[in-house]
Amino acid sequence: MNSTKTGKVGRKQERKAMKVDFDGKLTQAQRMKLKYFSGFFLKKVVLVIFRLVLLIGISYIVLFPFISKIAGSFMSPEDFVDVTVKLIPKYPTLTTYKAIIVENNYLKAFLNTFTLSLLCAVVQTAICTLVAYGFAKFKFKGNKILFFAVIFTMVVPHQTLMLSMFMKFRYFDVFGIIGLLNKMGIVSQSSINLINTYVPLGILSFGGIAFKNGLYIFMLRQFFKGVPDELEEAAYVDGSGTFRTFVKIIIPLSVPMMITVFLFSFSWQWTDSFYTNMFFTTDGTYLLPNIVSVPKSLSSSSFVAQDLYNSAIKNTSVLLIIAPLIILYCFCQKYLVQGIERSGIVG
Repeated sequence: MNSTKTGKVGRKQERKAMKVDFDGKLTQAQRMKLKYFSGFFLKKVVLVIFRLVLLIGISYIVLFPFISKIAGSFMSPEDFVDVTVKLIPKYPTLTTYKAIIVENNYLKAFLNTFTLSLLCAVVQTAICTLVAYGFAKFKFKGNKILFFAVIFTMVVPHQTLMLSMFMKFRYFDVFGIIGLLNKMGIVSQSSINLINTYVPLGILSFGGIAFKNGLYIFMLRQFFKGVPDELEEAAYVDGSGTFRTFVKIIIPLSVPMMITVFLFSFSWQWTDSFYTNMFFTTDGTYLLPNIVSVPKSLSSSSFVAQDLYNSAIKNTSVLLIIAPLIILYCFCQKYLVQGIERSGIVG
């Protein structure tokens, strides 16, 4: 073994000495010609240029819609009738932002949406972590069937459950208890109306059946399956119980994955319009998806380019909605990438 290593080192030193001796016999111009005008170098340059052009083209396709919407949000009505204006407004203004913030109650909608998204994200992260840990580390009868049911929730369209969920929370009665009390004359109503409250989303989150919870459970289960069983066995030997092992050993290891699930849950609840429109039916409910409308002060039937202006106003509302998510992503990008890598989900 040592002789083999010695031979390899000797041959390497011999090649290095030959290269130094060869370079010493060449002039500077000859060395430059061999280095920069060889077929290998030209092939490498072409590959780099092709990759650069491809990345610039993809970046342009992805970013141009955002750039055009941002530019349109600062345009005045005069800019929309001026054919010379493309991206840079001649008469920049903040009127659109002011009207959306004031007339569409952006700040109130922001606070309500933030509270709802934060509560749902925290509850869903905690519940999905417990459920996924049970699926990954405990063998019990019906484990595969229950996990198949979790995966099945990712396949079933939510629109198929819309009517049943609405009726269930419109006439909410757990196990018929309220109806029984009504028949006995103890209460005056046979059910509870939970529509236009946060309670339906809270119940779905606590039950682990809220929006995208099947995906969160799957991601966390994939992560927990990669945690060595020896860590838990060592904790059991030291006298720790199942719950203490989960809190002291598993949770500290899964912080990046839990942050990823929290970000997914927060972001999807932030921009959700399906559940919010289903459970909040009154006009007085201020949530961010409901502010995408044209303020009265900016609507005019006599304006020639009113349709274009209305589109720009709605795009500005969307920008105000997604701006907090972009800021959140900038601070949590590292944890998001780590969580996706550790979950084993690629492609």
